[in-house]
Amino acid sequence: MSDQQDYLSRIGTLIRDARQHSSLTQSELAEELKTSQSAVNRIEKGQQNLTLEMLARIGTALDSEIVSMGTSGPSHLRVKGGTTLSGAIDVKSSKNAGVALLCASLLNEGTTILRKVARIEEVNRLLEVLESIGVKTRWLNGENDLELVVPRDLDLASMDADAARRTRSIIMFLGPLMHRVDTFELPYAGGCDLGTRTVEPHMTALRPFGLKVVATEGSYHATAGAGVAPERPIVLTERGDTVTENALLAAARYDGVTVIRNASPNYMVQDLCFFLEKLGVQIEGIGTTTLRVTGTATINTDVDYAPSEDPIEAMSLISAAIVTQSSITVRRVPIEFMEIELALLEEMGFSYERSAEYAAENGQTRLADITTHPSTLRAPIDKIHPMPFPGLNIDNLPFFAVIAAMADGQTLLHDWVYENRAIYLTELNKLGARVKLLDPHRVLVEGPTHWSGTELVCPPALRPAVVILIAMLAAKGTSVLRSVYVINRGYEDLAERLNALGAQIETFRDI
Repeated sequence: MSDQQDYLSRIGTLIRDARQHSSLTQSELAEELKTSQSAVNRIEKGQQNLTLEMLARIGTALDSEIVSMGTSGPSHLRVKGGTTLSGAIDVKSSKNAGVALLCASLLNEGTTILRKVARIEEVNRLLEVLESIGVKTRWLNGENDLELVVPRDLDLASMDADAARRTRSIIMFLGPLMHRVDTFELPYAGGCDLGTRTVEPHMTALRPFGLKVVATEGSYHATAGAGVAPERPIVLTERGDTVTENALLAAARYDGVTVIRNASPNYMVQDLCFFLEKLGVQIEGIGTTTLRVTGTATINTDVDYAPSEDPIEAMSLISAAIVTQSSITVRRVPIEFMEIELALLEEMGFSYERSAEYAAENGQTRLADITTHPSTLRAPIDKIHPMPFPGLNIDNLPFFAVIAAMADGQTLLHDWVYENRAIYLTELNKLGARVKLLDPHRVLVEGPTHWSGTELVCPPALRPAVVILIAMLAAKGTSVLRSVYVINRGYEDLAERLNALGAQIETFRDI
């Protein structure tokens, strides 16, 4: 293959990944670009020469920095592997809790202060949306404390549609906004079909409050029904985190009692419950699958709240220590959301120490410090599969692929929740792993692995992307991970923080 063909092929792969990340079909992208589906197919296969103008148009259509000038282009990571980590690191506050609390701030007409908010791309996009509709937002200090003041009347007509389409969390505006306006529109990414499917579980939660939503091409059109109240308990058809949060946000401003069954008791839902309690909402059953919410018609409270630490980041850091055979101390681990993971790791031979428990700044979540030790791992007897809390966290499952690659024997991972996420774990094979895809939900991992460095394009799924970065830390030689925007969406300064522990990761951009 010539250098030019190789270059076109790499660009085509970038475009395909960005399109899939935006939940667009080739036909839908072709329509945006005013070209044919076959042309998009050729571009993604690296079989079509591209002008700079066409690259710019594709970047705009996919909201992706495929090509740009100077320092604004996509960032990449160069990893010098085979280093051992040492020292201590604090787990940062929960990304998912922070996002839910930003949406919940719309319920409150007083001043909301949130402590140590994760400064990640997902949060930045939500703040752009909030500011565009009239919310005053202000970072207070270097500790990432954030102040939000919501006006009595929101300017929804001025909503920043581009920013809204770049955050999946925009759907959690449905619950708060239905109490403030009769009709409103929310932009979302992806085609009409996906939009209808995505919103349906939320409608199960919100219809009893009188909300009607029609998903058209690129927008949710919502109409609130005044005076409509849940006549019986709301039974969620899926125990989803954002679905439960939307039900809670709707119930918070309903002047009555709402019972939510099959609710998610996951970490971000609990943080939202603790925050709503500070706003004067009464909630019974926090941490269980049945929530009894006594709402209040108006909320005008000055509130100060610190979301607890992120169990997925904690798992990321512990995984990095395991794979690099390192001894580090991971401080402020939200232990009640990590206990199944740690029990399973113990079964595999992981050696670690655990401190006495102490309370997070929210006064509720239990934390502990974990000190890892280099361990010889063996494959678990049974398959590894996620379950709703208190089971193994769905977002932590991918980390077991890179851990299982270090273990002696075969490990079966069953990612039953997500269509096709398991496929990205086969990218570990390019670094020397033996990961066999059995079907879209199951992979068989055989270890141990002798990792070796290579160059990869970042997959569009957040957790598999971080799993590949962790493998690169252990791989001999130098690896390159290209286009890491997806990691920046979910992690704050991850490369810099790993470098503080002794990793050698350099961020760079193409000229």
